Amino acid sequence: MNLYKLKWWTLNCSFLLDRTLPMGSPTKSRYHSLEPAFGAVAGGVIRDALLHMARENEQYLSELCEEAGCFKETQIVEFVFLLCEKWSLSESARYQAIEIFERFMLTLIKEASHVTRANEEDSKWASVKQQIESTYVLRLVSCIQLASKLSFHYSIVNNNMVLRFLKSLGFSYTTEELLESELAILKALHFQINVPAPFAYVEMLLEVLGYNGYMLPTKQLLEMCRRLLGLTYLLRSSVYDTLLKTSIKNSSPNELQLVKFLPVKEDLMLLATGVIGASSFLLNPEGLNQVTEYLSDTTGISRQDIIEAAYAILKHSVGGAVGDD
Repeated sequence: MNLYKLKWWTLNCSFLLDRTLPMGSPTKSRYHSLEPAFGAVAGGVIRDALLHMARENEQYLSELCEEAGCFKETQIVEFVFLLCEKWSLSESARYQAIEIFERFMLTLIKEASHVTRANEEDSKWASVKQQIESTYVLRLVSCIQLASKLSFHYSIVNNNMVLRFLKSLGFSYTTEELLESELAILKALHFQINVPAPFAYVEMLLEVLGYNGYMLPTKQLLEMCRRLLGLTYLLRSSVYDTLLKTSIKNSSPNELQLVKFLPVKEDLMLLATGVIGASSFLLNPEGLNQVTEYLSDTTGISRQDIIEAAYAILKHSVGGAVGDD
């Protein structure tokens, strides 16, 4: 796999979407059913939304720092997933919480780095590090609480719920300290917490497939995508290690290759195509070529890249159920 490069959105995306999502087709009402109804939104709406998400993804990848992804390790992901399940939060909230926490912690690291370089004092860095560590769990829970407020039509995590949970872990915080924690995160991120999250990319690309008449039952495909995306986040290190080694055709990547691979690990569009490709394969292996062709035409990511991403996901999520070729 050639490392995925952002080279096509600005000039080519309109053409690709005009071809896959023709304007003027009738829309269907989805209000009569509680089930997801992908393919019911007008082509122009889908095109604009996908273009916006692609640009957000591109901007994020263009601004990556070398520590990106450090706060998506398995323990953090598992903590967020379990707590979101306990509090009955939406699928999107759990991923948004992880993304908010990641961006917040990277901001703290960047600020701490500037402080230590300016002062050249090891003791200063030690003090900053201690402050970060002492509020680590509080900040993580605050990110979940903030994410819940972005999906308020599902469930909002209130202060009493958070205080009870933190108390069960042996922490003693006040309501005021909770509010200060949320405010600290909001200020650090300049109040921009509605950040791109992978589940939204999966849903958008499923919308494209639905619009193009892909016949696999939506409910089954969406449920499989949910499961595989969760597993991919929990097994993130192993999945991307496999993808890197496959892309360079070498089991021992060097430092330069690891650095160049970072945008691949953080690319939400590539992740979404891989999850959908892997899910489609499990539900209907014969339809994989059609799905990857749709996804490639819509995103500009090569079919080979999508298949390799799907393979890495399948290898670590279902193991022996997928052949090595």
